[in-house]
Amino acid sequence: MRLYRAAGVALLISLALAGCVPPAAQRSPAEIAASEQADALVQQGKLDEAAQAYLTLAQTGSNRDHYQLLAAETYRQEGQLDRAAPLLDTIRRQRLTGDEPSRLDLLQAEWALKQHNAARALQLTTQPNISVPPTLNLRLLELRSQAMEQTGDLWGAARSRVEMDGQLSGLDQAQNRKQVVALLGKLGVDPLKQRAAAMQPGDRMLPWVNEALTQLGVAVARPAPALEQEVGTMIPGEGANVREGFKMPSRVALLLPTSGNLGAAGTAIREGFFAAYADSARNHTPRPPVRIYDSNGTAAGAIKAYQQAVTDGAQLVIGPLTRGEVSALFGLPQLPVPLLALNHPDDKSLPASGVSEFGLLPETEGAQAADHMVENGITTAFVIVSNDDFAQRAAKSFKAELEARGGKLSGAGNLNGSGVNFASTISGLGMPTDNGNPPGTPNTTGLFISMRPQQARLLLPQLKLAHINLPVFGTSHIYAGTDDASANRDLEGVEFCDSPWLFDAQPGLPNHADIASQLPAARGTSARLFAFGMDAWNLAPYIDWLRAHPGSYLPGASGQLTSDQFGRIRRVMVWAKFQDGLARPLNGSLQMDSAPALAPPTDASGTPQLQSEQPTSH
Repeated sequence: MRLYRAAGVALLISLALAGCVPPAAQRSPAEIAASEQADALVQQGKLDEAAQAYLTLAQTGSNRDHYQLLAAETYRQEGQLDRAAPLLDTIRRQRLTGDEPSRLDLLQAEWALKQHNAARALQLTTQPNISVPPTLNLRLLELRSQAMEQTGDLWGAARSRVEMDGQLSGLDQAQNRKQVVALLGKLGVDPLKQRAAAMQPGDRMLPWVNEALTQLGVAVARPAPALEQEVGTMIPGEGANVREGFKMPSRVALLLPTSGNLGAAGTAIREGFFAAYADSARNHTPRPPVRIYDSNGTAAGAIKAYQQAVTDGAQLVIGPLTRGEVSALFGLPQLPVPLLALNHPDDKSLPASGVSEFGLLPETEGAQAADHMVENGITTAFVIVSNDDFAQRAAKSFKAELEARGGKLSGAGNLNGSGVNFASTISGLGMPTDNGNPPGTPNTTGLFISMRPQQARLLLPQLKLAHINLPVFGTSHIYAGTDDASANRDLEGVEFCDSPWLFDAQPGLPNHADIASQLPAARGTSARLFAFGMDAWNLAPYIDWLRAHPGSYLPGASGQLTSDQFGRIRRVMVWAKFQDGLARPLNGSLQMDSAPALAPPTDASGTPQLQSEQPTSH
């Protein structure tokens, strides 16, 4: 693998130059000149000639073992470990100094792995006194992981790779992350569940275990993220002239489909993006030029658009939109410009450094519904959802989070998309009727639903006819995005989570009704995509800060936004309730500090720095 070969020519040169010759050994001017010439050959990429030069020095110079080690390392760097192997047995370890013994151990461990002697490689890479230069630490961990995997210690192998994660970037990091999840996946579902149950919440392996379980098809608990400090509200020191966390790129590229089946979704997101862009002038926020690229909604289109954006000088790429497009970009050998993907990849692979993911996931809504119910004293739940993919995913996430919070799922049913009579589904669940609890007894049982408004308007009256009056909680899909008191009276009392901007529940954002009166994309169900686009712009200067500071959050149109350790943007939504046929937020406006989250950098005099360039399209 190329990870433990990442120590390239420059590293080899630094090791040669740093190599110590015992103080008692005096090097002649001729030896010094020959050594420098060998180092120069390494720098020129003439590795075979360099190795031969080191071997000559081993015969004529003051320290045979030192030069033999350099020759062996040079052969290895050339990809000829077989030629290095005979030298390893002749190097006298006791004559080596500094980090040379550990470097010898790495070579011997690598050769042992090639000879399928994993036990020997494991002994060499886990000995208590092994210490390597920081530049070789990745190689040590890689060899240790491989040795552990070959000896059957999958957990140890995965843990070693997790230790590597923060030291990697780009394709190396993406490949390593896939290997971590794959190793854990080989342990199986039940052993992983047992390990997860025994871990403390802050255990660094827990997120990786959850990723592996997710890829094995297991729904895992998704507790709401901690929201501790809003971005942009603290000055990072006396005399500072920028708000904390604010770092706006100088050029931004927006990759969206502009036509075809995804054209309408792309339009809603694009209009939301530029609505927030225009509104940011109110806070005197610097606004870099933005260029739009048509991704065509295809993998090839997304790759072409990203590469063109890089050529055009973009410093941040936002998009593309579909899972297939995101997967295509994640599969590139290199992503030279930071990316905020507006979806998650098909294969659920983890983003690498410099890459963030932001999507409207039904799993988020299912988990937050479970949290909301438990916080309201409801620990027993029934589930009725449609056969739609979003509803099935929300239901799995709901169950996992409910059980993680100590609750219990008592029954679940699915609604046929074309059916109108749900009596058999309702009766089959065995939900308690009106006389199920004595009068005045707090109800600890509730119903979770996830479906479109049309189905919910059919289901709720049939529940009442069956004398089932449980409190009902749902996902945002139950709300069509517009007030229709007559149509929604059948949804009376249902609580659901949704984007706060639809209810003007997030201060500091433009008024929803004002924008909806002018832009059709901000009305109805597309308003959520519009809010999503607004957040795509508002996240731009804070992506790095959110990722580097757990607990920090951005008050957004689609929710309070924070980032997990993998760069996935997570949402905490507002709760609303149908009252007299109208959907209204339960707790009014979300609270936020008085300082604007998007406060701009200022110059030394305190004057906001403005940019005059306007967005352009491509």
